[in-house]
Amino acid sequence: MKKIFFSLLILLASMTATTATAQKAVEARKILDKTAAVVGKKGGASASFKISSTKIGSTTGTIAIKGLKFHARTPQAIVWYNGKTQWSYMKSTDEVNIFTPTEAQQMAMNPYQFINIYKQGYTLSLVGNDAKSYTVRLVAQDKKRSAQEMFIKVNRKTYVPTQVRMREGSTWTTIDITGFQAKSQPDAVFVFNAKEFPSAEVIDLR
Repeated sequence: MKKIFFSLLILLASMTATTATAQKAVEARKILDKTAAVVGKKGGASASFKISSTKIGSTTGTIAIKGLKFHARTPQAIVWYNGKTQWSYMKSTDEVNIFTPTEAQQMAMNPYQFINIYKQGYTLSLVGNDAKSYTVRLVAQDKKRSAQEMFIKVNRKTYVPTQVRMREGSTWTTIDITGFQAKSQPDAVFVFNAKEFPSAEVIDLR
């Protein structure tokens, strides 16, 4: 009888934990849905950011986004992405590299990339919930996915993300975001214009 009783207790505890985990996943999804609706407005948006990584060090910049597209500027580089092709202009070498970026490469320059990928292929959980912000954790279901893990911190009142932490392999990249503004962005902003950089060497890596 005791064995049956303890087995029932273990089963009940397991069911309670599973239910709590499922509820946190549902809540995390709702938070990111609201965040995506704010950030992903059709006209576009802009913001400032600070990015830190053991690979690239630390830098600051500005970004414009519109759907999958983004345009980022830092003291070292300028990046354009039209939803398919990325152009990266390095100021120190006066070179433009053209390539098709991986998911992690997009995340490294676009802190809002998560709004395009969280709905599929990631397990969501709510891991932080304080007076100012929510923190949602994303873990890739496919171990081959370039962005394996992310933590998204979201303002409770505005649903604007304030920080994105991403792990690629064993390397963590942290992006702090400030000054978010919904702002209409013309499509030309997201495409490299060679006329503006007449001396730059263009290297096509596609």
